[in-house]
Amino acid sequence: MDSTLFNMICYIWLGLAVITHIILFYVTAPFGRHSSDKWGLMIPNKWAWILMEFPSFAIMGYFLIFGSHSLITYVWIPFALWLLHYFNRTFVYPLRIRTTGKKMPLIIMLSGIVFNCVNAGLNGYFLAEIANTTHYDHRWLIAPTTIIGFIVFFIGLCINWKTDHLLIHLRKPGEKGYKIPKGFLFDYISSPNLFGEILEWIGFAIMAWNLPALTFAIWTYANLVPRAKNHHDWYCQKFPEYPKARKVLFPLLY
Repeated sequence: MDSTLFNMICYIWLGLAVITHIILFYVTAPFGRHSSDKWGLMIPNKWAWILMEFPSFAIMGYFLIFGSHSLITYVWIPFALWLLHYFNRTFVYPLRIRTTGKKMPLIIMLSGIVFNCVNAGLNGYFLAEIANTTHYDHRWLIAPTTIIGFIVFFIGLCINWKTDHLLIHLRKPGEKGYKIPKGFLFDYISSPNLFGEILEWIGFAIMAWNLPALTFAIWTYANLVPRAKNHHDWYCQKFPEYPKARKVLFPLLY
C-alpha cells in the first residue's frame, strides 16, 4: 500500500472518530455498569474483554516479528509500549476484575474487535512497512518529542494501572453493588483510569510522531471523554452524597 492511500484511510478513520465522539454523548455504550441486554445476545464479561482486546496485541505482535524493518531500527520501542499496554488489557486486567455473573452485549464485543483491528493494523503497518528506516534511528531516540512522549506515556500507564487496582479492590471478595471510589486522583475526577489511558496514547503519539499514532490518540479521546461523562452522571444519580467538587475527567477543568 502506498503512503497516499494509507494516509487517506487514516483521515477517513479520523473523521469517524469525530462522528463517534458526538454520538457517544447521546448513546451510552452498554457495557460495564451501563450494561444492558436490550442490545441483544450477552456473553460473559471476562471472555468479552479478552476476545475484544486480543486482536490489538496479536496484530502488533505479528508486525513486530514479521515486519520489514521492525527489528532493525528503534521502531521496536513503540511496538513494545503498545504490547505492554495490551498485554495487561488482554491477559491481566480481565482475570483480575470481579465481575461474577456480569455480561457484555455481543455487539459491543464485536465492535471492539473491529476497532482494535483497525487501530493496530494502521499503527503496526506504518511502523513495520511505511516508516522510513531513518525515522526511528539514534536521533529519534534522543529527540525531545521521544523523551517527552515516553514520560507522558508512562505517567498515563501508572495512573491507569493504579486506578484500575483501586477500582478492582473497591469491593471485598463476595461483595456486590457499587461504592464511591476515594483516594488518589479519585478525589479530583470521577474516571482517573480513563484519564490515564488518554495520557498514555497522547504520549505514544508524541513519541511515535506519525499519523496513525495521532489517529489512535484522537480515537481514545473520542471514546473515553463521553464514557467518563456517563460514569460521572451515573455516580451523581446513584449517590446523592457524591462529591460535588469532583470533576468528570480532567482535574480542575472538566
